[in-house]
Amino acid sequence: MRIPESELIINSDGSAFHIHIKPEQLADRVIVVGDPGRVDMMAEMLDSIECRNASREFVSCTGSYKGTRMTFLSTGIGTDNIDIVMTELDALANIDFATRTVKPEHRRLTVLRIGTCGALQPYIPLGSFILSHISIGFDGLLNWYENRESLEDFEEDFKKHMNWARHLPDPYFVKASDKIIKAFEPYTVKGMTISAPGFYGPQGRVVRLGLAMPDMLDRCASFDHNGWKITNLEMEGSALAGLAGKLGHDAATVCCAIANRSLKESNADYKPKVKELVKLSLDIMASI
Repeated sequence: MRIPESELIINSDGSAFHIHIKPEQLADRVIVVGDPGRVDMMAEMLDSIECRNASREFVSCTGSYKGTRMTFLSTGIGTDNIDIVMTELDALANIDFATRTVKPEHRRLTVLRIGTCGALQPYIPLGSFILSHISIGFDGLLNWYENRESLEDFEEDFKKHMNWARHLPDPYFVKASDKIIKAFEPYTVKGMTISAPGFYGPQGRVVRLGLAMPDMLDRCASFDHNGWKITNLEMEGSALAGLAGKLGHDAATVCCAIANRSLKESNADYKPKVKELVKLSLDIMASI
């Protein structure tokens, strides 16, 4: 079946509409970050660079790291941008842009998001690397897709524990790629991570507006499902793991904890630790 122009927009140069990457420029291993500046930081670690593209917050480059081809791409902030990025990455891999049809053989990508987060448990020190084994989507994005899978026992237990407000989007629970979990396990905290659709209210911060669930952070911190506790909050991982899983790709999120919401601590000088996490991630991605 041919995909109409209105459903998949292809730029005149043959690149995907938003991220401006061409099919031949996409590597099988993809690292996504929020900040466009981090793409240039990672590019400095490459042995060679094939190409660089930029459009709005979507900055990318593809090159070689220790003999392994990789694509780096910035997404900006939020699960709505992940909806764009993951859909267009999959299209580049699995749709023939000339015929607008799905390719007969599926190409599986390995996608890692490197970010920063706020830890939620007092036992997680600043600077810890947390891999999101399970992501909790507060954003509602996956509810727009058919057959929205979720870890149902987690979801029902969580909604009861939180006394979840009826007017909020249903939260969903998704698991990261087993392949990526296994590779990162020796170096990271085992995480169950909230992906929030905002930085302030959806993460329990109060500036001038009150909260729909004033005790949200305390309830999240006390949630325990068969030994699984919520470890941290960020803003993209649920959409990445959820969409990648539905599309047949491996994906996960690893974050550096730059704040601890429980202890009310933060580290403004976090860039050296993020760079350390980036180097570790590149080495692991080159080996899997």
